[in-house]
Amino acid sequence: MDIELITEQVQVERKLFSFSLRQNPRGRFLKITEDVGGRRDAIIIPSTGLESIRAIVENMIKVDAEAGPIESNYETDGDSSGR
Repeated sequence: MDIELITEQVQVERKLFSFSLRQNPRGRFLKITEDVGGRRDAIIIPSTGLESIRAIVENMIKVDAEAGPIESNYETDGDSSGR
């Protein structure tokens, strides 16, 4: 049985993200759940990887800020991954 240490949620556009720090006999982990119209997907990150994940997210925030506003006439190359 998991023990919930803390949970926080954030609404981003039409998505609800839940971040739950939990632990069980195998260790501590972060469970991130995305809920879009009742459809849920989740990922589990062992707590040993949280510093690495934070560094990546901080870098993404920095690059996003440096990239400036998204132009309204932006054309994609067919890649729907958001990259």
